[in-house]
Amino acid sequence: MPGKVLVVEDNELNLKLFCDLLEVHGYEPTPVRDGGEALDTARAVMPDLIVMDIQLPHVSGLELIAALREDEALSSIPILAVTAYASPADEEKARAAGAAAYVSKPISLMRFIEAVERLAPPA
Repeated sequence: MPGKVLVVEDNELNLKLFCDLLEVHGYEPTPVRDGGEALDTARAVMPDLIVMDIQLPHVSGLELIAALREDEALSSIPILAVTAYASPADEEKARAAGAAAYVSKPISLMRFIEAVERLAPPA
């Protein structure tokens, strides 16, 4: 059974790239374009991993990560933060919010998949 990955990303090109990469590597991605839908979709899908863009309209990815960590049903799901912010302080903020790993954009395809496989090994 393929691992389920919730991908929260508002940029259509990045969303397609992440979902295509995940599918090629044996995962079942569920795309979410609006951060406001992330918690409800996560509860419905119960993914093995959440890929979270930090820069989202209307809600910060850091706020969503914190909300996921506070939700008893979702708190144990690992989160991979993905962002154009690339400073060590930005990575520290993502990890402090509850992200298990961090990949900066533009992403290295290999680094992205390696991070995904570390957090949610393929079936």
